[in-house]
Amino acid sequence: MPTALIAEDEPLLLNELRAALYDLWPELEIVAEAGDGAAALAALRTHAPDVAFLDISMPKASGLEVARVKPAHTALVFLTAYGQHALDAFEVGAVDYLLKPLDRGRLLAAIGRLQARAPAAAAAPAPAPAPAPAPRYLSWIQASVGTVLRVITVDEVVFFQSDAKYTRVVTPQLEALIRMPIKDLMAQLDPEEFVQVSRGAIVNRRRIEAVHRREGQMQVYVKGRAEVLAVSSGYQGQAAFRQM
Repeated sequence: MPTALIAEDEPLLLNELRAALYDLWPELEIVAEAGDGAAALAALRTHAPDVAFLDISMPKASGLEVARVKPAHTALVFLTAYGQHALDAFEVGAVDYLLKPLDRGRLLAAIGRLQARAPAAAAAPAPAPAPAPAPRYLSWIQASVGTVLRVITVDEVVFFQSDAKYTRVVTPQLEALIRMPIKDLMAQLDPEEFVQVSRGAIVNRRRIEAVHRREGQMQVYVKGRAEVLAVSSGYQGQAAFRQM
């Protein structure tokens, strides 16, 4: 059974996070709760949990300071009301970064990442060859919105689309730009989560609303956006589209 520490100095948010974890991850055992950084450090040393949900701004020690002395196996998820700490959070190895107020959809995505990285139990006591390491796919990107550099998690993205020298990063709320060609980008995205529909576009599978076929042409309608993306003929044979 996986174990967790919750460190949050706002009692209402701590209660909300605890309740959400009980609902979304019932197998998780919350072994400790802390209201400040010093208590969080003590709980990490005592319990060495599998996961630590850490508020970044806490009395006595920040979540980032706590993270730097965590046990090696403890995965980190940060919570904060401000986005400017995202780069620091990922630099100390955060699995995810959640903004307040708590969004259960984003928390569920974080839980999925945590569960995906948990080692599987051994099927038998006999030693076996070590499996090949799982490929590491992008979980977040830095993209420009005007003069502002934003950190965007890939599950927020509806689609990527080529735009001259840049690639558009399109979410339901905003558009940003990165300097990475579609070909290089697709190689770094999880193919179970993203599908390339043309030489110039990649779509988040979970953001597809519908796929229409008209006179041999396929078009992808996405959730939360008005754009319709054409599926090029060379990409229509992919498994994602064979039954459509």
